Amino acid sequence: MARGILLTANLPQLQNLIKRDPAGYREEFLQQWNHYISIRHIFQINPNEQANHFRELVSFIAQVTQCYPAETKEFPSHLSSLLLEHYGSLSPDIRHNLVQNLVMLKNKEVITSLELLKTLFPLLPRTTSSSLRTFIRKTILMDIRTANARSKNLKLNRAVQAMLFGMVERGMDAKASNDRKKDKEGSANGEGALWAIIVTKELWSKGVWDDAKSVAIVALGCFHPVVKVQSASLHFFLGGDEEDEDSDDDDEISGAQARSQEEDSQRRQQASQIVKAEGKKKKRKAKDALANANFPALDLLHDPQGFAEKLYDSLVRFDKRFQLDHKILIMQLLSRVAASHKLTVLGFYTYIMKYLTYHQLRVPGILACLVQSVHDFTPPDALTPVIAKLAQEFIHPGVGGEVIAAGLNSIREICRRQPWAIEEELLGDLIEYRKSRDKAVTSAARGLLQLFREVNPGMLKRRERGKNASMSLAEGQKPAAFGHGQEAAVDIEGLRMLEDHLTALREEDDAAGGDEVDEWDGWDVESEESSDSGDWINVDSDGEDNIDVSDSDDETEKKKAEEAKAEESLLPSTLATTKILTPADFALLNDLRVKAAEKAVESGAGPSAKRKLADLQSAQKASASADDRNTFISEQDILGPRKKAKADYEERMASIAKGREGREKFGSMKGKKNKETISSTTNREKKRNKPLMMIMGSKAVRGKKKASLRDKQRKLRAHIEKAKKAYH
Repeated sequence: MARGILLTANLPQLQNLIKRDPAGYREEFLQQWNHYISIRHIFQINPNEQANHFRELVSFIAQVTQCYPAETKEFPSHLSSLLLEHYGSLSPDIRHNLVQNLVMLKNKEVITSLELLKTLFPLLPRTTSSSLRTFIRKTILMDIRTANARSKNLKLNRAVQAMLFGMVERGMDAKASNDRKKDKEGSANGEGALWAIIVTKELWSKGVWDDAKSVAIVALGCFHPVVKVQSASLHFFLGGDEEDEDSDDDDEISGAQARSQEEDSQRRQQASQIVKAEGKKKKRKAKDALANANFPALDLLHDPQGFAEKLYDSLVRFDKRFQLDHKILIMQLLSRVAASHKLTVLGFYTYIMKYLTYHQLRVPGILACLVQSVHDFTPPDALTPVIAKLAQEFIHPGVGGEVIAAGLNSIREICRRQPWAIEEELLGDLIEYRKSRDKAVTSAARGLLQLFREVNPGMLKRRERGKNASMSLAEGQKPAAFGHGQEAAVDIEGLRMLEDHLTALREEDDAAGGDEVDEWDGWDVESEESSDSGDWINVDSDGEDNIDVSDSDDETEKKKAEEAKAEESLLPSTLATTKILTPADFALLNDLRVKAAEKAVESGAGPSAKRKLADLQSAQKASASADDRNTFISEQDILGPRKKAKADYEERMASIAKGREGREKFGSMKGKKNKETISSTTNREKKRNKPLMMIMGSKAVRGKKKASLRDKQRKLRAHIEKAKKAYH
């Protein structure tokens, strides 16, 4: 009896004894289990009654569940139902305790990861505690990362992705009427979809998920009716992170601000400076991240044309509801999808024309979106009105030089991607701006002229074409019209060098294989003694033509070398017909050609080899710069070179604070009294210390004596007015 009372009153001691001898303390455990069942029914009716005792019982049973799996098989479902069905009525301590015990059951392999995640995911949008939300979030991410550490856990990934997809889709169904009133259900659906997007983005950024299904989840979020969810999804494809999408960071920042208010004034100033610096750093990071789109995710989009058309439909449908910054985000994603997949959404160019005015807010970003959406498959007829609108709004004498430069740079970048989009007369008028006195305008106009000298010199006047362009036109070289491609290539120069390089690499890999490869050499070749037993003998496929009846081995080798040399000079490499060449293969091919040309120059080749090397190097640099231009265009490319902008208040204060470093006192140093060595005084101080007899003979004193009454009255009145102003 004493033993039972002791064990019932001391649950940690009973827990220790059960783990040592589960069979010996089975009756004591069943007693506590029955007690838990009765307390659980009472707790469901009134959660405030015996809450502490119920928490202790739950922790005790969770610790010893693996010792009695048959009796406690329903225990994990009890905890899950309490969290999912009675979450609002539970206290914060009970919620945290139940979640911790569920995680412990998963660690003890009592429940699976999928069962745990089915409980944790619905809790993310419902919890209001930052600590619990952080714990749930870290648990979810760590569990999925651990499951995919050695190899991809496809079963778990598919189940979790289906769960997240349902969270996003459920919110869209609830808001199908596009009603923007915030109710409890809509808010919960929006929060659930937001957390689904956040978890998907983090798993993608950590490299845990890199498949098309995770991209499909975020792609669905791009059309969610809640703007915050849509914005987070758009930032995923654009490569940046929204500042306010992580509520945990907001809680941490607010907590830091609350703590800083309790400190002294000096530490508050330091904290405010740190916050300002971090804010600038976040903006700078967001800007840099926005310049690097998430191209792997764009490549994994399912039906990119349909995705782009849906983005355009959302722009047109909710044009009055969306703010300008959000519309620019949609434009950026639409333009990048169009550029990445060579898509055409003709209505987009008609829609964007209403924003092409020089007084439009954030017009450089809008121009960047316009330029980014253009490619060589874009119809010129759709771009000609856009270029005419740009010239009409941005390029005329009534605007500043920066506006004209932005318009010229935009037209230049559009024509770089589609040279047939501009009319010949308009091009001639724009090129005349190279005679402007503004440096930015002159640079932009010269860039446009240089571009058409390269891509389509026939649209320029004869005196503007330049030497190289005139020579190419004289030789009959003309750019292909829209819709016409280049002639099919018969062979690729230097392809045999690439084939030899790949063969050499393959031989090195075979040689690095060790003795294992050597042991298996000739395993299918029988000995000479068994050659008469009717086995197959490997021979060339050419049959009798390759059989040389000559008695001399030297003649045979010489003849074979001549045939190989003749074959190499006549026939192209078979690499193009047996392998799909990737961009990496072409880059390697160009490097091999450059190296071969360098070796030829070093060996003392003629001037033709040097010219060939220079052409290859310039072409390599031009292709690299062209890839950079086509990959992304920023607002700085639209604005062009500019003067240094005027510093704002924060930058001026930072400059002042930097100048004060190392100084003992922030004040005037007139007279230099604070210096260790005495230096000369100012002229005003010298006048104060002059003898009276020297001052009496000065011009100023004599003028006062000879001043008229009117002058004295005027000076007195001015003195009175000045004193009044100083007093007020």
